[in-house]
Amino acid sequence: MDKTADNLYAERKERILDFMREDAYKPLLFQELVSVLDVPKDDLPMFKEVVEELENEGKIFKTHRDRYGIPERMNLVVGRIQGNERGYGFVIPDDEDIKDIFIPADGLNGAMHNDRVIARVSKKALGDKRSEGEVIRILERANRTIVGTFEDSKYFGFVVPDVVKISGDIFIPKDEFNGAKPGQKVIAEIIKWPEKRRNAEGRIIEIIGDKDEPGADILSIIKSYNLKEEFPEAVMNQAESISDVVTEEMSKGRRDLRGLRMVTIDSEDARDLDDAVSVERLPNGNYRLGVHIADVTYYVTENSPLDKEALKRGTSVYLVDRVIPMLPRKLSNGICSLNPQIDRLAFTVMMDIDANGKVINHEIFESVINIDERMTYTNVYKILVEKDGELSKRYDYLLEDFRMMEELARILRKRRTVRGAIDFDFEEAKIVLDDKGKPIAVKRYEITIANKIIEEFMLVCNETVAEHFFWANCPFVYRVHEEPDTEKIENLGEFVRTLGYHLKGINKIHPKALQDLLERVKGKKEERIISTVMLRSLAKARYSHQNLGHFGLAAKYYSHFTSPIRRYPDLIIHRLMKEYLKGRMNESRQELLNERLPEIAKQCSERERAADEAERETEDLKKVEYMKEHVGEVFEGIVSSVTAFGIFIELENTIEGLVRLSNMEDDYYVFDDKQYYIIGERTRKIYRIGDSVKVKLAKADIASRKLDFVLIDEKNAKRSQDEDIPVIRIDKEARKRPKKKPIDPKVLKKITGKKPRKKKKS
Repeated sequence: MDKTADNLYAERKERILDFMREDAYKPLLFQELVSVLDVPKDDLPMFKEVVEELENEGKIFKTHRDRYGIPERMNLVVGRIQGNERGYGFVIPDDEDIKDIFIPADGLNGAMHNDRVIARVSKKALGDKRSEGEVIRILERANRTIVGTFEDSKYFGFVVPDVVKISGDIFIPKDEFNGAKPGQKVIAEIIKWPEKRRNAEGRIIEIIGDKDEPGADILSIIKSYNLKEEFPEAVMNQAESISDVVTEEMSKGRRDLRGLRMVTIDSEDARDLDDAVSVERLPNGNYRLGVHIADVTYYVTENSPLDKEALKRGTSVYLVDRVIPMLPRKLSNGICSLNPQIDRLAFTVMMDIDANGKVINHEIFESVINIDERMTYTNVYKILVEKDGELSKRYDYLLEDFRMMEELARILRKRRTVRGAIDFDFEEAKIVLDDKGKPIAVKRYEITIANKIIEEFMLVCNETVAEHFFWANCPFVYRVHEEPDTEKIENLGEFVRTLGYHLKGINKIHPKALQDLLERVKGKKEERIISTVMLRSLAKARYSHQNLGHFGLAAKYYSHFTSPIRRYPDLIIHRLMKEYLKGRMNESRQELLNERLPEIAKQCSERERAADEAERETEDLKKVEYMKEHVGEVFEGIVSSVTAFGIFIELENTIEGLVRLSNMEDDYYVFDDKQYYIIGERTRKIYRIGDSVKVKLAKADIASRKLDFVLIDEKNAKRSQDEDIPVIRIDKEARKRPKKKPIDPKVLKKITGKKPRKKKKS
């Protein structure tokens, strides 16, 4: 399809949608649409194709009477299914203004986790209850293959999916085992989709290995998330054709910064070094901060095999034992990586910053650079904080730069804090593996001033770039974080009030109010519970072609510019920025980009979520594998989360496990979802987030990636001062209750509407 036909096709789609969105529109037959929209006979094939595509995308809906309409006008919602191991699911709507819809198990109608569906809402949201509905059409299947553990019986076999959100096992006929043996990790291809009361049917197409075989566990996760370690041949051929060195010819037209002192600061094991920094003191006392980013777009040209594959991947994936890069290693670890003492092509942002942290002037340009040193967070920390003599001597020519960087980073951080940027203090884990992939240590990853220097420099650079191109009115991809849902903030305000805190401006919350609250609870016992509940109240950041601001950073403009080796959004905005700066952004180009960027932003957001889930799953796997050696041992921990079925306990090394309510023998505990605690009906003991407890590790289940703890010391449970604390929701699946107190007559009257009968006097 040529460009003119492409535009005509898009116009047809918009015309149909605009027509159906009109208030007076009533669902019409295909021929009626043709007639009303006055479609010429020659255009009929294209018109039919457009209507079918809109239907397949879920943008219009065809009723059983063959009439077409907009889903939202028909009490229908289009979105993706998020499955649950208990069999039910949720529809996560495409329209982010619509809340998730609960789908009971018998309402899934064959839909599986991640399928794109249309659901009919049967019950509207009421109070704390979500809307409820059923799937009436499956638009797109997400799971053509399933990774799991193979088991067999006398007459058939089945695959238990590794992804717990896929609740049903996959039935495998005897003649489709293809050599698979019980206990092996396999890939099954689905040949019949599930229906009501019937599981999906499949065949074994690949045997990964025995489930206990080294490496099979991580490989299973890689296959589950459809992550590709190998690149297609066309991509590798293009990568191999790229020069390993920067020539003088390639440097023409670029600003030569090879004489400017600059360094990279990364973790010890980083290989894809895409950002370098320089800092100078200007005669007027201001700072000149240079952020120099690898110029990946010089090598990855638009619509080339490298570019298409990078978009498909969206991001590099950092698993616990390996990196699955967005670009072949020849680029990511080679010519694009800012290795020291070698010429590299870069995209530079030079910012003049005053003593208050305000960027008062900036320049954006292509450059050629040569890094002086490849520094690590550890060594910079040792130089600045520990005053390490040996390192200070080795890097004596950089000492003043490092001190100036620390000084500037603190100024920038203070400015962000004053405007209200929210900084959560949740620590990450560092998992150490031996050469066979076995975990030998799990510890907290310490964030130091060296990490914060780079964080602040990248933040101010990303904001500067986003603001520049917003005012340039240039097609762009922003990193956005929308304002939180008012209802969630009201619930947060109600919750913190019970702990003695006040949240300002709930109806139109400003991030500064949340940051002020975090400052007030810092170091106190309730810090963790308030931070956790606050985080749950906020939206998730995503990519968008529209500038919607970044609530969490209290920033009007924000983008991801600084990591084009490992993130596609950064790569594409480099391309857009260059086109604009070189005067190549004409009207037709802008129109094309405005059509493409929404889908690109959506694809990048989806791939980011998949990467996060895969990374988290490999971490959880290795944590459970590590704890398997410690079953029966006693640990101290804190309550990190409270649910209707138990309390999660986090140990000092960040590992988390569950104490089930059904295993708490001293009382019958019920869950209050407003106050985030459980309370014993008889003892009135309370467990809430932040409480210190002692637990024994009872079980480490590698297959489910779960740890089970039991409480062994309940001295820290707090007895309620108020015996009448209300309980909002009760876990009905727990064991038989102990003897209860008689119901208060006033409460009984409220429930039944009847006066209690008086006892007759004897």
